[in-house]
Amino acid sequence: MSTPTASSLAKAKWLKKIHWDEHGLVPVIAQEAGSNDVLMFAWMNREALARTVELGEAVYWSRSRKKLWHKGEESGHVQKVLEIRLDCDEDVVLLKIEQAGGIACHTGRHSCFYQKFEGDALDGDWQTAEPVLKDPAEIYAAEQAAKPKKTTP
Repeated sequence: MSTPTASSLAKAKWLKKIHWDEHGLVPVIAQEAGSNDVLMFAWMNREALARTVELGEAVYWSRSRKKLWHKGEESGHVQKVLEIRLDCDEDVVLLKIEQAGGIACHTGRHSCFYQKFEGDALDGDWQTAEPVLKDPAEIYAAEQAAKPKKTTP
């Protein structure tokens, strides 16, 4: 299968149905099939969503890096996409996924939504509700080892 081009994506009927924001992005929720846990929230542009369909694995748009981000490309925690849904307003995408390694968050937790509000409006605070399953330093050690070392002149 060939990689979709910007012009071919512009013509894709299924992509036209989505209400993209002013930056050409749509919010995406990754939900674990089986447990129904919401693991993470991210963004996709047309190319990311088309690549997700093509690969059967989640590809997002990284707003901070301004590039496509194949989930798990560095950590190995790939998200196999089982189903893609569009909400009633056609402006939010839901991915039903299988999470490789059981870790979706870069903090080494199962879900990015690991903080839980406890208390009341005046005296409440966020509490950690999920443990770290694997130290992020271990998850990303191979990536750090592969980066060239900076030398001082």
